[in-house]
Amino acid sequence: MSTEPAAPAPPAEPEPVIPVGPDDQSSDYEDDSQSDTTSLTSSVTKYRFENGRRYHAYKDGAYWGPNDEPQNDQLDISHHMFTLLLENKLFLAPISSKPQRVLDVGTGTGIWALDFADEFPSAEVIGTDLSPIQPSFVAPNCKFEVDDACAEWTYAPDSFDFVHVRALYGSVANWPAFYTEAFKHIKPGGWIEQLEMSIEFKSDDGTVTNDHIFSVWSRTFIEAGEMFGKTFRIADLAKGYIIGAGFDEVVEKKFKLPVGGWSSDPKYKELGRWNLLHCEQGIEGWAMALLTRVMGWKYTEVQAFLGLMRAGLRNRNTHAYYNVTVVYGRKPLENKAE
Repeated sequence: MSTEPAAPAPPAEPEPVIPVGPDDQSSDYEDDSQSDTTSLTSSVTKYRFENGRRYHAYKDGAYWGPNDEPQNDQLDISHHMFTLLLENKLFLAPISSKPQRVLDVGTGTGIWALDFADEFPSAEVIGTDLSPIQPSFVAPNCKFEVDDACAEWTYAPDSFDFVHVRALYGSVANWPAFYTEAFKHIKPGGWIEQLEMSIEFKSDDGTVTNDHIFSVWSRTFIEAGEMFGKTFRIADLAKGYIIGAGFDEVVEKKFKLPVGGWSSDPKYKELGRWNLLHCEQGIEGWAMALLTRVMGWKYTEVQAFLGLMRAGLRNRNTHAYYNVTVVYGRKPLENKAE
């Protein structure tokens, strides 16, 4: 048997150009859019309230996103949007048909974990997050824990068949260490999968110019992430880090996700409408803490910036999209380092 390593797969290319539809004004969405694992104690629910938004208490300040109802609605909208993007699949990795133990890192509202537990009753599904915002009454094969995935993991080594990660951009200071922990705790033959959004808005027809509000937004938050010490560029870096951690059979897939229902393609049109709702629901929460705490902006400056962004989102003459990247890989059946 040859011991030479397989040639690396070429980088994934985004999908083809998204077709632009006629400039109809009938879109419903456009028109309508005006440590150790910690138990649930009072300490983790003493939330920080700031600039009209609510933030996590456990590891206060480690994450910039609010955990209040408006932002939780955005998380649930994104779950529906990503499920549509993946053609009604919760994941793409070729995992076992009967996984036994699954970890959902940064579970948010827990909606992915709950759907996975329903689809795979054989599995014990654990969802972890800094915020205890998940429902109390869940399926018997699903549970939630308040935990910091950036710290040393407290589970037994080789204990998970599948580790799922989604939308942790700007949340992790040391990604190689994170993937090392994941590798250590996944069973030989088990899988990791990560879905991440790029925050760089693009267009195929030049309607997103360098001075467009979308371009300004992208540059602002890339800079904020670097100042915060937690990059927003993980969609472009994940594949290399996952390979570096020791996973093999690594696959990277890139998708275009339009903003708004401007495409003539029915799938892209539906995705774009959901993404417009997702962005309008989410932008204040994405922006407020990073721009005030990290970039030193005033509240009124943030609101003015958000006003420009909302106008940009609703402009059907801008045919914007951003890339969504899915990377999955398998832990070798035998540890090659041994």
